[in-house]
Amino acid sequence: MSIYELKPRFQALLRPMVVRLHRQGATANQVTMAACVISVALGLWLFFALPARAAFALIPLWMFLRMGLNAIDGMLAREFGQQSRLGAFLNELTDVVSDAALYLPFALVAPFSPFWVGALIVLAGLSEFAGALGPTVGASRRYDGPLGKSDRAFVFGALGLYVALGWPLPAWSGWLMPLLAALVAWTVVNRVRRALDEAAATPQNS
Repeated sequence: MSIYELKPRFQALLRPMVVRLHRQGATANQVTMAACVISVALGLWLFFALPARAAFALIPLWMFLRMGLNAIDGMLAREFGQQSRLGAFLNELTDVVSDAALYLPFALVAPFSPFWVGALIVLAGLSEFAGALGPTVGASRRYDGPLGKSDRAFVFGALGLYVALGWPLPAWSGWLMPLLAALVAWTVVNRVRRALDEAAATPQNS
């Protein structure tokens, strides 16, 4: 079970807003790029400016808003004829860049290890790459868990809120990043395995 499976209900709530944005001339690619620019700006600001810990509250707030924007760009593309080859590239690439930027500030939070935060960033990128490769072997784009993009957004949003509240992180929480990295590695394996199973079960065109 992944948070991604709740996406249809979330989209139904957003549909009136999507209709209004379309009427105002907004495009899917504009929404995609705006979400990426804000994600990168927020992540780099938290990492380099070293603001007060309370600023980490912006991460859960933005994770929620970004989830909405990600749903909106997809709905604009599918429901209003805005799908494009460029949009397909932007959708995949900007997600990886945004995730990396938003996870980066946690490398500065003790007792998290910068190495494991970096490993998690790399594995998160690989998990999206593995999912996107599904169509190349005759399968669908894979979104399998246990720790897909939406699940990671929930985890890092919760961590950001915890840090912002100033609560001390116990020493054992240093193992959290290795655990998350292991779950993302499992996600990579699941996406590859299930894509291969799906492709094997799909009749070949003669």
